[in-house]
Amino acid sequence: MKFGTIPIAEALGAILAHSLRADARTIKKGRILDRTDLSALSAAGHEAIMAARLEPSDVGEDDAARALAAASAGEHVVSSRASNGRSNLIARSRGLAILDRAQVAQVNAVDEGLTVATLEPFTVVEPGDLLATVKVIPFSISESTLADCLRHAVDPGALVRVAAFRSKRVSLLQTELPGFKKSLIDKMLAVTTERIEGLGGELIDARVCEHDEAAVAEALKFSTSDNCEILLILGASAIVDRRDTVPAAIVRAGGEVRHLGMPVDPGNLMLLGILGKTVVLGLPGSARSPRLHGFDWVLQRLFAGLEVSGTDLTQMAVGGLLKDIPGRPMPRRIAAPMGRPRRETRIAALVFAAGQSRRMGRTNKLLAKIDGVAMVRRVVDAVTASNAQPVLVVTGHQSGRVRDALKECSIEFVDNPDFGEGISSSLRHGLAALPEDIDAVLICLGDMPRVSASILNRLIDAFDPEDADTICVPVHRGKRGNPVLWTRRYFHEMREIAGDVGAKHLIGKYSEALREVEMSEEGVLIDVDSPDALAALKPGSKKSA
Repeated sequence: MKFGTIPIAEALGAILAHSLRADARTIKKGRILDRTDLSALSAAGHEAIMAARLEPSDVGEDDAARALAAASAGEHVVSSRASNGRSNLIARSRGLAILDRAQVAQVNAVDEGLTVATLEPFTVVEPGDLLATVKVIPFSISESTLADCLRHAVDPGALVRVAAFRSKRVSLLQTELPGFKKSLIDKMLAVTTERIEGLGGELIDARVCEHDEAAVAEALKFSTSDNCEILLILGASAIVDRRDTVPAAIVRAGGEVRHLGMPVDPGNLMLLGILGKTVVLGLPGSARSPRLHGFDWVLQRLFAGLEVSGTDLTQMAVGGLLKDIPGRPMPRRIAAPMGRPRRETRIAALVFAAGQSRRMGRTNKLLAKIDGVAMVRRVVDAVTASNAQPVLVVTGHQSGRVRDALKECSIEFVDNPDFGEGISSSLRHGLAALPEDIDAVLICLGDMPRVSASILNRLIDAFDPEDADTICVPVHRGKRGNPVLWTRRYFHEMREIAGDVGAKHLIGKYSEALREVEMSEEGVLIDVDSPDALAALKPGSKKSA
């Protein structure tokens, strides 16, 4: 192709490079100029124009785009009419967009003048959705360039195709332990039914058994009967090892565990196995949430008729961070509730600073200096530096002095006139002062100065806004500590607590709702409740080192 400035007198049959005004009309770029066009341009004062002329070995932009798009269109894909050097590839069925990154890169590497842009591989598409677009940048490309692009577009298969969803027969097996809440069983059944039907499948069986290797192995025989193609297992406790209850039961029943774990969050603790002809997916507790989950990606592939291997799971890492955190929108649901706008999760923090420090003698431990800063100020500084908002500090004993130590902090104060009754009174007054739209609260103790903002943020990150039962507890070397994050589901029961006790007993009562968050820092276990404990935090002590 020749390109450059051409005198009007020599421009017959040339391709106009840029739109120009001529009399009362606009002659658009890409037009092959005829005598009428040239007369109008000349009358408008143009002596020369920027234009292109094709050579015998050139292929025009529309012809090139049309040819490459047609060659690239695989199963359940159709190419559109070419215009202005562009042709689109459109889905004809609901399913997954199947694309090979390396193959697309090879096409784009042939020549800068011809480009192909696509969706992400394995995107769920509907009929009529745009899958890819072919765009020729100049007005033509050479025949040899087009031939090279066509070769890459069809080797080893069509560049773009759709793996259409097919109906699948699915079974759900849940296990339970003594005291396990029936509401969790019902919730999983409802969410799973929505997932399966949303993909066009059928939930043919749902049963519950004891969380015991032999019981699960026996239940597997029934769950995989009746031509079940996919079996979902949700244990009463998470799968943490190949020798754990669920994987051991799969092997005991004659199946095979093909992969444990995946680099997708939520979904890290998923298991992939096979039992006869049935694909088995062992699920973590986070699968009770309707938001997008790692196992949704696996289900989608299975419903699209694709085999899934351990290698496939490991390759889901990039883009596999699905977790939602405060400060980032949380839209990752299978389907948004109709008519209800989404909003960000709101997690507040309550700092208890009302106690009388009886075991400290006359000293108010909250005002004791650690590294030159009042203990309660160190705690509040960490909380306000976290993602929790708002931060409320409950005061009582020596309220004026405590408030004075915190006067520069961006917090709200809550007065507890009943502080003599103990910590339950601070819990009651603090919860009553929270805004109505709070989703969860961090209960922080004013005498834990080694708790950092990063510890608090890890608890916040572990919170699942779609799981109304979540209790997030920090754990250091197998021992549970503080602070604890509580979802609002427990607020009413927490307000009913009496005496000098907190909500620790509710952790035992609702143990199945616990989400233990591993912490490397010992600070989650250190509270200052005696002169010796305070001395241990002073510079030069072993604890402060």
